[in-house]
Amino acid sequence: MKLASYLKNNKQNLGIVVDGNLYPISSLGGFQNNMLEFLQQGPKAMKELGEKSEEISKGLLQCSPENNVIYLAPIPNPPSCRDGYAFRQHVAAARRNRGVEMIKEFDQYPIFYFTNHQSIQGKGDIYCMPDHFEQLDFELEVAVVIGKEGRNIKAKDADDYIAGFTIMNDLSARKLQMEEMLLNLGPAKGKDFSTVIGPWLVTPDELEAYKVPAKEGHIGAVYNLPMKCWVNDKLVSEGNMRDMDWTFAEIIERCSYGVTLHPGEVIGSGTVGTGCFLELNGTGKLNNPAYQPQWLKEGDIIKMSIDGLGTLENTIRAEKTDWSILALKK
Repeated sequence: MKLASYLKNNKQNLGIVVDGNLYPISSLGGFQNNMLEFLQQGPKAMKELGEKSEEISKGLLQCSPENNVIYLAPIPNPPSCRDGYAFRQHVAAARRNRGVEMIKEFDQYPIFYFTNHQSIQGKGDIYCMPDHFEQLDFELEVAVVIGKEGRNIKAKDADDYIAGFTIMNDLSARKLQMEEMLLNLGPAKGKDFSTVIGPWLVTPDELEAYKVPAKEGHIGAVYNLPMKCWVNDKLVSEGNMRDMDWTFAEIIERCSYGVTLHPGEVIGSGTVGTGCFLELNGTGKLNNPAYQPQWLKEGDIIKMSIDGLGTLENTIRAEKTDWSILALKK
């Protein structure tokens, strides 16, 4: 089942996407018409909505599709947003490009950071300040949304807490990020202006056919889902979700240690290998000293696609201001 949040008549709504059509769940009865509130209804409501989706697909339930809507992030107002560090390929390449050894702790435990859950966006325009354009970057990721409350969740049970999957683009202002992280804190201003997810939330049952074994020594569901990113129609990144070293189950285990996870919380995978300009530029420079780094610019169109999860497209826009916090440095 695919669930989508959308705007119609200036009101946020929730719908299901069936055979390419969007149907409002408000017409199906008994469901909250808001993604966060719907998830708070629990797994029983999710199961019942899945049954309604099947009935629509089979023509057993007549329902009029929506038209002329604006798609939002699947969950526009999550209670929190964490981002993990699951792909060894990306971490190793980024460290190699900086001339430092792979950090041994990567293979000991999964990590994550909190980003700004109030800056979640869906498809469409992304507005950036002048300092964001100092090495503006995309990050190709996949994210999960928590479907039920849990605390001290074991990895062997954690997949049951996933409501669904979605594409994530963790926008990054690298100059701001690298400067503040010299103080061993962050990332903060380099990340907090926009995180994009979408186009919808795909429930785990839809991905069952893509499931593959986790890597040796790891626990949890892994999926063979090719991941791609284009900038201005040029393919710049290719990876696969199956290459996650740390599974979402293992990341959830760590996130929930001594902490209650709530429905609607978003957890990203971290960047897939080749999944950002920072890594690509470093590799290019390593192989060819004359390599010209590339970064996102105003007007650039970013298109991300993950098999089974859809396509997410955004355009970079510049705020009409010259205000710079980099210029305020003492």
